[in-house]
Amino acid sequence: MRASNLQLFSLCVLIWGTTWIAITFQFGAVAPEISVGYRFLLASAVLSGYCRWRGLPLAFGWRQHRDLLVFGILMFSISYILVYHAETLIVSGMVAVAYSASPMVNMLAARVCFGTPMSRRVAVAALFGVAGITCIFWPEFGALSASRSMGWGVLLAILSVLSSSAGSMSARRNQMLGYSTWSSLAWGMLYGGALAIVIGLAAGQPLTFDSGPGYLLSLAYLAIFGSIVAFASYITLIGRIGVAGAGYTGVMAPIVALTVSFFFEKFAWSWLTTIGVALSALGNVLMLKPMRK
Repeated sequence: MRASNLQLFSLCVLIWGTTWIAITFQFGAVAPEISVGYRFLLASAVLSGYCRWRGLPLAFGWRQHRDLLVFGILMFSISYILVYHAETLIVSGMVAVAYSASPMVNMLAARVCFGTPMSRRVAVAALFGVAGITCIFWPEFGALSASRSMGWGVLLAILSVLSSSAGSMSARRNQMLGYSTWSSLAWGMLYGGALAIVIGLAAGQPLTFDSGPGYLLSLAYLAIFGSIVAFASYITLIGRIGVAGAGYTGVMAPIVALTVSFFFEKFAWSWLTTIGVALSALGNVLMLKPMRK
């Protein structure tokens, strides 16, 4: 059964909205780079098995592997190493603020890379999203100037968004070249996970593993749902509605992350939060209207 655009969008939002808190269970005995590597190597192994079961091709030429290497480095290595380190410095919900700019960043990148026309509707929706997420986390911004570590965390989150956007452009290019979604994900996650391990070892991080239930369960959730299911839905959305529309998941996922943060990180709900949620929802309506047509 073919999933609708709205179903794919909802999957991305619900899953990525909960991965923010799941990532926090990865911190401790294992370095962030190593955890990123474990996550995507596990996801790649599962995907490779799925591709073989389905009879999907896993063989590519060296030029195609070059494209998949770039895709993996940008989408599954650099961006996630940055976001993991960001979450060690700032609360998980705040990392989501930077990702609320994803639609605008993706739209500008698509214009530069592919000459995609810039939609006024998408721009307005993206502005509503950024305004809404900014309202939600506005009380947190007051601490930025007082905390150097928090400032570094925000910078890392912004750099992660830029890397993720570049990865989205690479994914779109691979689609245009006719690469299979599942097969390209399997190779991209393999390259991204392997590079994350190499970066960690080069930085002097030990190759440790945490066998505790919290780490194992969060790793399984992040690999299966946060990586395979969510990214397959996201890349499919890119092909159907464009990188800017798919990027709006970066606006709505923080709403889910906000709810999770309310229960687990004692996020204080205020009138600004309500206004922010309303603005983000309005932007979501504007963004999804073409999808419903």
